Amino acid sequence: MGVKILTSTRKIYVTRKLPEDIEARLAKHFDVRSWDEEDKPVPRETLLEEIKDVDGLFCMITETIDEEVLQAGKRLKVVANMAVGHNNIDVETATANGITVTNTPDVLTETTADLAFALLMASARRLVETSDTLQKGEWGAWSPMQFTGQDVFGQTLGIVGLGRIGEAVVKRAKGFDMDVLYYSRTRKKDKESELDIAYAELDRLLEKADFVMLLLPYSSESHHLIGQRELALMKENAILINASRGGIIDEDALYQALANDEIWGAGLDVYEQEPVPTDHPLLTLSNVTAVPHIGSASVKTRRAMADLAVDNLIQVLDEKEAVTPVNLLK
Repeated sequence: MGVKILTSTRKIYVTRKLPEDIEARLAKHFDVRSWDEEDKPVPRETLLEEIKDVDGLFCMITETIDEEVLQAGKRLKVVANMAVGHNNIDVETATANGITVTNTPDVLTETTADLAFALLMASARRLVETSDTLQKGEWGAWSPMQFTGQDVFGQTLGIVGLGRIGEAVVKRAKGFDMDVLYYSRTRKKDKESELDIAYAELDRLLEKADFVMLLLPYSSESHHLIGQRELALMKENAILINASRGGIIDEDALYQALANDEIWGAGLDVYEQEPVPTDHPLLTLSNVTAVPHIGSASVKTRRAMADLAVDNLIQVLDEKEAVTPVNLLK
């Protein structure tokens, strides 16, 4: 149950149901087995069994590809992750075992930037909260200060992590005449004049920004980068947007800051535990706009991500260089 067989030659395991044409493309090159439950991650025991005799793995961020999984894959040559991030994969162990790890960067930049800025606007203008109020029949009469939110136009946006997605968000922010501050581990002076942005150390950015947007990769260094101390630096009317990875925010500290009106609101696409438990404290707050990790969720982009993952599998198993490798093997 839950596993189906496709077609011939070298063996691939796919951890989630893909569009039929993507499956057909894989089947032209490989003997493909896949987990066919669209909305449920493959059980770990199934993954550990299936990995034993495959040459390639097509996986999602929902799978933990750790040392145990990699060691079980005796024939494994490539792990193609359908995501930009790869903190779900033990890249060090993969490298030590001669396994190429690939990801799907670039193709989701604009789509994720759209979502990040949409989350900013929805949080500022309380779109989800007020839509729910209307649909529940709880809207009475119009009143002068009812449902008031925060302005976006002309405000200051602080971006933490100025990668490709950060740069794409800057272009959207400039359409709203926003002043943009950025912080990254490496200052990008060439981008400052090009994009009309200013560098600020993290503490200063938190103090000055009306909106703080997190767009940096998750790592041990960025774990809980935003905690109680950092939240206390933010303005009382500030909004925190996270469109990167959940572990970058200390969610307990964020709950306290929001519940005690230390900051005005938050827009969240990612969480420390996914799927988010329905009893998660943050979901009880009206000043939280929460969506289920949909940063790259457009039809065009998800298909492009899947195609790029297939390209990587074909290249590596044809003994050619991966299109978008995460690690470099000797």
